[in-house]
Parts: sequence; structure tokens; C-alpha cells
Amino acid sequence: MPVRDILLALVVVTIWGLNFTVIKLSVNEMPPILVAALRFFFAAFPAVLFVPRTVAPWRLVFSYGLLMGFALYALLNLSIYLGMPASLSSLVLQVQSIFTILLAFLVFNERPRRIQLLGITVALAGIVIIGNAHWQQTSIIPFLILILAAMAWGGANIVSKRAGAINMIAFTVWGNLIAAPMLFCLSLVIDGPSAVWQALTNPNWQSAGLIAFLAYPATLMGFAIWSGLLQRHPTTSVAPFTLLVPVTGILGGVLILGESFAVADILGGVFVLAGLALIVVRLKRNQAPALPGA
Repeated sequence: MPVRDILLALVVVTIWGLNFTVIKLSVNEMPPILVAALRFFFAAFPAVLFVPRTVAPWRLVFSYGLLMGFALYALLNLSIYLGMPASLSSLVLQVQSIFTILLAFLVFNERPRRIQLLGITVALAGIVIIGNAHWQQTSIIPFLILILAAMAWGGANIVSKRAGAINMIAFTVWGNLIAAPMLFCLSLVIDGPSAVWQALTNPNWQSAGLIAFLAYPATLMGFAIWSGLLQRHPTTSVAPFTLLVPVTGILGGVLILGESFAVADILGGVFVLAGLALIVVRLKRNQAPALPGA
């Protein structure tokens, strides 16, 4: 890869890592589900006015919006709001790669190779270590919600693969359009009408800036750059950069939010990163990676 594209990949993974810190800051300012709703509303508008309508069947567009926009970010934001550290979330959520591989086996009969099965085993061992520590700390609920978010992400990856070789930017933008109203409705139920009305009628510059970062650099720009890199270079050259997402996510949480890691979190994190390395780095050239980031 040329230096320019390496720098672009580094910019994207940095943005996707910082995404978790920004989510933490935003759910401290606004109701958590409303944050997700506003993120996808602004990621859809005004882009949907300029991006051609996707050629994918609407059942796939709806499924993608339901899984990637609605389920993933409702669960992720709720998990972080309930106390899951942003730094640890950036690491644990990457187990979506495991769910993607397992679902690909069930849906497409794609058999994982031995090295991938080893990677799954190692990463799951890390998740058990982290989960056991949080169970003992009585904070298991946010952790389990985050695992459900990773499952939703894996399902969204399968829907993307089912859509085939299409304009993924258009597919994503129109999926965002479907996710936004579902998230607004869920926000009214979970966050409450009064909290939603208060947040929407009394905005501040900090909240607006956080939502803008989530909607544009983290969602639209990041996905557009990443799609371009995958089109210009082999998957095996681009996919390994995804391993830097939890690294930048952890740095953001520690340096900006002042979060700390317990010994079990560090040990489990090493296992998860090692497992992901075995899964991602050895991808075949004709095998598309799971979408990174969050």
C-alpha cells in the first residue's frame, strides 16, 4: 500500500477508536438511545438527498438498518451508559468477527479454517476472563448487553454480504435512513418523552459537536474511506488495520476519560487481541472482512 493509503487507514481506525470515547461523553450529556437516533438521522440527512437509491432489495436494506443501526447502537450506547468503560467496549465489541464467522457458516456454509477456529477459541477465552471479572464486580449486565451488540453487528455483516457487489455507500446511507426513526421510537420508550423533549429543545454546542463527530467522521467519512481502501487493495493488506481500533479506543478512554484497566481486563484483552489477529490477519484474498469500528 502507498504511504497515502496507509495514512488514510490509520486516520480511519483512529476515528473509529475514538468513537467509543465520544459515545461515552455523549451519553453523559444526552439520553443514550436518543444519541444513537440523532447519529443516524444526521448520517442519513442530507446524504440521502445526494446518494442514489441503493439497488439492494428493500428487505436487506431494512435488515441492515435494523441490525447495524438500530440494534447495534441502541445496545452499545445503553451498555456504555450503564457503566461499561469506553476503552473496554472498543475491545470487547470486536468479537463481532467471531459471530460473523459463525453466522457465515450457518447461512453460507463457509467453513472456518483451523487457524480461525484457534483464533475464536483464544478470543473467547479472553471474553470469559473479562466477563468473569465483571461478574464478580456486579457489572455483568452492561457486559452482556455489549455481547448482544456484537451479535447484532455480526448479523449486519451477513446482510451486507448477502447484498453482494453493490454500492455500499448507498446501501449504508439508506440503511441509516431506516434505523433513525426506529431509534427515535425506542428513545421515547426507554429514555422517556420528557427527557427526549428536554434534550432536543435545549441543545448545547458540546452535544452538537459530539453528535456531529458520530454522524460524519465516524459513520459517513470512515465508511467511505474504508470502502475505497478495500476496492484499491487486497483484503489481506487492509484488514489487519482493524486490530488498531481497540488500541486507539483504549488510548482514548484512558487518556481522555481517565479510565483504568483491571488486571483481568488486561489479561483478557491480550487473549482477545491475539485471537482477533489469528482471525483477521490470515484472511484469504477473496474473503471479505467484517466491517471494523463501531
